[in-house]
Amino acid sequence: MTGDEQIEEMGVSTEELTDLAFGMFTIFVEQSLSAEEKHLYSEIETADDLIPRLRSFIKAFSEEYPMLATPLEMFGSAEDILSFYKCGEAILPTRTRHTYWIQQAKPGVAYGACGADEAGKWLIFLLPEEIDAAWIKIRNATVEGRLGIGAKVSTARENEDSRDGRKVIYVFTAKWDDEPDVMRVREELKMLGFKDRIGYKRNLDTYAGEYRKKGKRVTYYSV
Repeated sequence: MTGDEQIEEMGVSTEELTDLAFGMFTIFVEQSLSAEEKHLYSEIETADDLIPRLRSFIKAFSEEYPMLATPLEMFGSAEDILSFYKCGEAILPTRTRHTYWIQQAKPGVAYGACGADEAGKWLIFLLPEEIDAAWIKIRNATVEGRLGIGAKVSTARENEDSRDGRKVIYVFTAKWDDEPDVMRVREELKMLGFKDRIGYKRNLDTYAGEYRKKGKRVTYYSV
């Protein structure tokens, strides 16, 4: 099934499609830059040629996802999108309101790897005032190859599935049953300052709808 066929099956509204287009475009840009050993969060501050590059990315994205070409155009021009990025949209969680998550893959790892059944993630819950600084630490460490295959963070966009006012960072590892690697990542997180006990959840448990309930343990590791 193609990307457009998957989108068509979702049955989302025009407004939702517009935000979806922006979110997917941002991942597309990050993947394209990562192939050049560059990253969006740093390029928006240092690159002088980002507008023409964004235009070329928009063209390539629209060719790959023709159903999202018009919604992305509705979101804005290359200049508009760069302005959003420079204001922190899709860069910092507290300034992001058009997508539910910001993602960062380890260089050389496909973004889809974090969604594999055999993968899992450390869950770090934080207050909104703590989340930006924490995300920058984890994002940078992911890019440096110190952590796992990727990470993502919940944003300021209102989410009806949120259980309280906290935000969460997921730090993914490739295989939940590779305990040495899972614990290596946990030690790296401690070195980054995340020393309180946190839990690790397998993707297969998430997909099975296993969430925390009174008296029920859903984390596979807790350290």
